[in-house]
Amino acid sequence: MLAHLAAGIGAGMAVIGGAYGIGRIAEGAMHGTARQPSASGDIRTTMIIACALIEGVTLFAEVVCILMALK
Repeated sequence: MLAHLAAGIGAGMAVIGGAYGIGRIAEGAMHGTARQPSASGDIRTTMIIACALIEGVTLFAEVVCILMALK
């Protein structure tokens, strides 16, 4: 019972942290594009790669939480 609760809380914290990180990346990309519009392509590519890495770590954290709840 408590393992399921802990898994839910852990997964929720992972999602909140991932969303916060992606939001910060998007904020930085918007500021960078506003300051130098000619570099928007490079900024966008870097932003997408960083967001994909954050989503991967978040998904891994969720899987670990689920596995710990089922153990």
